[in-house]
Amino acid sequence: MTMDSAPARHTGQGGTGPSGGSTGTGTTAVRRSVTAIHPPRGPKAEQARQAVRPQRVRRRDGVLPPLTADALAVAVTTAALPGLHLPAEAAVPAAAVLAALHAQAGLYRPRLAPSALLELPALAGRAAVLWCAAAAVVAAAAPGQALDWGALLGAAALQTVLACAGRGLVNQFRRRVRLRRPASALVVGPGAGAGAVAAALHGRPEYGLRPVGLADTATGSEGGSGAMPVLATHEDIRRAVIQNSVRHAVFTRPPEADERTASLVRLFHDHGCRLWLADPAGTAKVTGMRVAQPADHLWGHAVQPLLPRPARPLERFAKRALDSVLASAALLAAAPVMGACALAVRVSDGPGVIFRQERVGLYGRPFTLLKFRTLSADAHESATRWTVAGDRRMSPIGSFLRKSSLDELPQLWNVVRGDMSLVGPRPERPFFVAKFSTVHPGYEARHRMPVGITGLAQINGLRGDTSIEDRARFDNHYIDTWSLWQDLWILARTAASFFRFRLGGS
Repeated sequence: MTMDSAPARHTGQGGTGPSGGSTGTGTTAVRRSVTAIHPPRGPKAEQARQAVRPQRVRRRDGVLPPLTADALAVAVTTAALPGLHLPAEAAVPAAAVLAALHAQAGLYRPRLAPSALLELPALAGRAAVLWCAAAAVVAAAAPGQALDWGALLGAAALQTVLACAGRGLVNQFRRRVRLRRPASALVVGPGAGAGAVAAALHGRPEYGLRPVGLADTATGSEGGSGAMPVLATHEDIRRAVIQNSVRHAVFTRPPEADERTASLVRLFHDHGCRLWLADPAGTAKVTGMRVAQPADHLWGHAVQPLLPRPARPLERFAKRALDSVLASAALLAAAPVMGACALAVRVSDGPGVIFRQERVGLYGRPFTLLKFRTLSADAHESATRWTVAGDRRMSPIGSFLRKSSLDELPQLWNVVRGDMSLVGPRPERPFFVAKFSTVHPGYEARHRMPVGITGLAQINGLRGDTSIEDRARFDNHYIDTWSLWQDLWILARTAASFFRFRLGGS
């Protein structure tokens, strides 16, 4: 378990400040002042900057059409080649395996310029793997019906041709739909690069994106460029997204490049927009960096989708399932310890064993965090006081519970309820979320992942009197590189540190 955050050295400058110099001639940077933070009258969620739950938008370029084409290719191949000696039911697990192989290769990612022929090598390789695996299974289950090399090569070739043809039809249909009904888009970035991307979208309707404005992230100037309005403030961008039903945002540099650009990621995500990263300067080509395969482009500009992690329903389900199973088991295993802690708190500090405090969770939604009480404090103090470490009012039992992190065991119930995850950014109180979001770049982006009992920042020693900016950087890196294995690794590291403390180690 990890301990609650303690006051970070607020080493950042007050305010967010300009993100960079001007990019155009005659453009001046705008000074942005820091909003003063005053203690709230109570621990109300309104003090934090709440986000709405991301809208579910029906995608015209979802995974179902190519997934259907792949499944049909498997079914036709299974039925058309008599030399395979496979029952019709075998097409179902084969299609599932093929879908997993294609997903791993990124063949279901959204693209602005999809091409089935460019995907042909990847399709052929996955088809060969599929049918080699099928041949191994058949040879193990029924040696007398083992597939010969002719049947195996024929299945792989037919599978590749059918999958390529099916995806070609899907791409052609989507292209026609995009031409008839283009989706509104905003181009996000500074200077001429954003203008070049917007001009490419405006002049090439086959990409299906109709630019309705430029969100200039480097300047605060207002105005427009011809018929293309330039949106300078956060509120202008939000209004444009709502009024124009914007469904796509094309960034011309990585969102983490500056705090203003990073803050827009959450805005677009909350309104159900799909995010893209274009490369108008050709940086990847100049530096020799490799782009994602199969490659995608926007009129010669390298482009790739920006997928928030965990972005896919399967990933969210897997993380939630892991949390539910492990937290339930841990709650049962820790029940005797929790009973002993509750009894010790009751005898030492009197009634009120459980301490409830409002924290900010996923998408900025408030929830009630549970802990064993280690100190008596009023609501205002608990909401605005950064740390109680070293407080003389704390009893020896309370001090032991905090140092051992046993006071956080009730948060396992928060995990079971779905308020938290076992692993994720540490939840904070609304008052400090509002304060840190103003001062530290990237802090607000932590709330795109469920908050957790432990996390990457905690296992790297970022707890107690450590930098909030460092914590936010570790939390965002964890989100960007999330995997189930990483969650298990963090839990193992957390358990190891806890048992070292129990055995008297550091």
